[in-house]
Amino acid sequence: MNDSLSRPVLAEFIGAFVLVFVGAAAVTVAPEQGVVVAALAHGLALVSIIYSYGHISGAHINPAVTVGLLIGGKIDLPKAIAYIIAQFLGGIVAAIIVSLVVPAGTNLGQTTGLLTATSPWQAALFEGVMTFLLVSAVYQAAAFEKAGIIAGIAIGFTLAACILAGGLYTGASLNPARTLGPAMIAGDLSYVLPYFVGIFGGGIVAGLVQTFLFGDTARVKA
Repeated sequence: MNDSLSRPVLAEFIGAFVLVFVGAAAVTVAPEQGVVVAALAHGLALVSIIYSYGHISGAHINPAVTVGLLIGGKIDLPKAIAYIIAQFLGGIVAAIIVSLVVPAGTNLGQTTGLLTATSPWQAALFEGVMTFLLVSAVYQAAAFEKAGIIAGIAIGFTLAACILAGGLYTGASLNPARTLGPAMIAGDLSYVLPYFVGIFGGGIVAGLVQTFLFGDTARVKA
């Protein structure tokens, strides 16, 4: 791997690690502290990651974001594949570390909610809608450069808002790496496929909508 790719791939690994570690650790106390803690942890971590690593890799740190940007030609296929591998690895390593530091018997920060066990495909649809909102925010705020220096805040707040809305019902993952890591370490992959369908689907639809319906907004006059 050449240096022009290794640095951004490493940044994606670290970014995904930070998001999953902080997010999963926050969710371990969510039963006592509530969904607000999880929303703030994920949202603030994402803001920090974007401003820390955005200039290196774009700070996707989410396979659904990478796929959504791939749809719009914002990243080429070889780099997208490298990013996605790094993101998944970062999420898995983070989940392992969380399992080593939290007390025995504690949940491991899985992205599950009231719908996960009884209605996984309904949960997947919910995840898809929320991921659409997140990837749309990434396009408008960052890819289309409409939010300037506050792009990271806009994107982080979008994630936090989605977790406040959906955390109780689905765990509000919006990120396949965030789902897979804790699910693997907890030994329960039963809900991963529906979540992947919903999350990747939401990212793809957002990429299509933002590219083909809103891609020329700079030319539109009020």
